[in-house]
Amino acid sequence: MSQATQMITTRIWHEQPEANNRYATRVARCHGYDVFGQMLGNARWADMLYLLFRGEAPSPAQSALLEQLALALANPGPRDAAVHAAMCGGVGGSTAAATLMAALAVGAGQNGGAREVYLAMQGWQSCEIDLLKWQARLGTEPSKRPDVWPELQHPPGFDPHGVSTPLPILQMLDHFASYDCGPHLGWLRQQRRTLEQAADLPLATTGIAAAVLHQLGFSPEQGEMLFLLLRLPGAAAHALEQTGNGYRNFPFYPLELTDDPAQQEAA
Repeated sequence: MSQATQMITTRIWHEQPEANNRYATRVARCHGYDVFGQMLGNARWADMLYLLFRGEAPSPAQSALLEQLALALANPGPRDAAVHAAMCGGVGGSTAAATLMAALAVGAGQNGGAREVYLAMQGWQSCEIDLLKWQARLGTEPSKRPDVWPELQHPPGFDPHGVSTPLPILQMLDHFASYDCGPHLGWLRQQRRTLEQAADLPLATTGIAAAVLHQLGFSPEQGEMLFLLLRLPGAAAHALEQTGNGYRNFPFYPLELTDDPAQQEAA
């Protein structure tokens, strides 16, 4: 074994080289599973995601639930700030990497973003399915603490601008609660109205995602990463749609400038 090979240490991945080329992989194993000889053709993308993050294969119900969450999160839509950022990159001619980085940066925050999922999952860690703990947590002002993040303005997992629970939230909750791989989603469906009263806000997509990811056994750190990852397909698709359209055809209301040189020239 070469010195360079000895320097690569990871519990996630193991490679066996080809006999005639140590830089070419013959067998690649993810947490012990042969990816190309065993998983390819038999496993789904959700299985690979679960295996990578959790270090073990999911049950059929866990795999199906994660796959359905990925479907629900795949495209937040053009009104979502992260998707809007990617669309701006697309219409402005940014590279693919820059466009996706814009979506990641905007979608990483505490207001509908991945950090909100992280904080909501911390709530699940602390309260689990104890209603009294949740009511106390949601009814308490967020504590001020030194952090790189700004002070919280609303309970994580709830919509700060919401009036009532949107239909897609109810549809997701009803569907996700049907998977037999933990008690959290069924409990959330049963206690949703009580929790919304305690938060004085309706449940948000971030709250649904946090409950699903916690029930699947992911840590808040893992959930934050997965939320960022699973929302990228929609950002990419909308950015590509805008590429070449030009800013005049951008599907949002134009910004009116009082000192717009184009208007002055036309006048």
